Amino acid sequence: MASILVTGGTGFIGTSLCNLLKAKSYTILILSRTKSDNPNIFYWSIEDHYIDNEAIVRADYIIHLAGAGIADKRWSKERKRILINSRVETANLLFEKVKELNPNLKGFISASAIGYYGATTSEKIYEEYDAPGNDFISHICKVWEKAANQFNALNIRTVIFRNGVVLSKDGGALEKLSKPIKLGVGAPIGSGEQFMPWIHLEDLCNMYLESIENKEIRGVYNAVAPEHITNKSLTKIIAKKLKKPLWLPNIPAFVMKLILGEMAVILLEGSRVSSEKITLTGFKFRYPKINDALDN
Repeated sequence: MASILVTGGTGFIGTSLCNLLKAKSYTILILSRTKSDNPNIFYWSIEDHYIDNEAIVRADYIIHLAGAGIADKRWSKERKRILINSRVETANLLFEKVKELNPNLKGFISASAIGYYGATTSEKIYEEYDAPGNDFISHICKVWEKAANQFNALNIRTVIFRNGVVLSKDGGALEKLSKPIKLGVGAPIGSGEQFMPWIHLEDLCNMYLESIENKEIRGVYNAVAPEHITNKSLTKIIAKKLKKPLWLPNIPAFVMKLILGEMAVILLEGSRVSSEKITLTGFKFRYPKINDALDN
């Protein structure tokens, strides 16, 4: 079976994806910022512009998930630099090393995000051909995708997934959304009418697997479930599943802005995003409905 080099392989998505790929008998190679005696874990350092050459030479495919957490810290000037460089400079380094050592790589698959379309609430349903937004979250995605698309110049099949909000029973967005509800202080955020394009972690991992196995998949795809849901509706459904009441009024937008600063926009705004393009490839969602995803 093929060898797949994964960046961000020990993260929230990467851990589950690597487990899935191993179960399918793929050899998993991981790039890590910590040196290891494991023969399938290779050291890399963006600051030193270094990747262990063996990792690149052995790879049949690269899945690029590395990137500092968008919502982990307030967006200071330095944090913005880290958010961009952890995605873009890593992709640039991978490209340089592949060009030098392994130009016959079979595929490069990169994460991106639905933030590409900008943090906005509208009646529009965004599709892959739509223009990017003009805010910071959109800028991250634009330069992230530009770096990934360099691999096309080497005639390497390139796939980009614009991930939605990833739901899982272990960590991720659902844990953060459900915690205040469990404590009895849950409430919709802002107007509550902003959409939250979402995807079950299992479906997202299967999408990445499909991009390895289906050679017809190339280009950009929205990695979101078919069902559209607002923040208000999702909050109510989670509360119902947890058998908890919602008695507080919506959390005002200005409160979120005081707490989170500019970063609050990713919670306060959101439009619908289409999953039609990926379904036309034959991909089948296991969890197309929010109720089924939350039950799982």
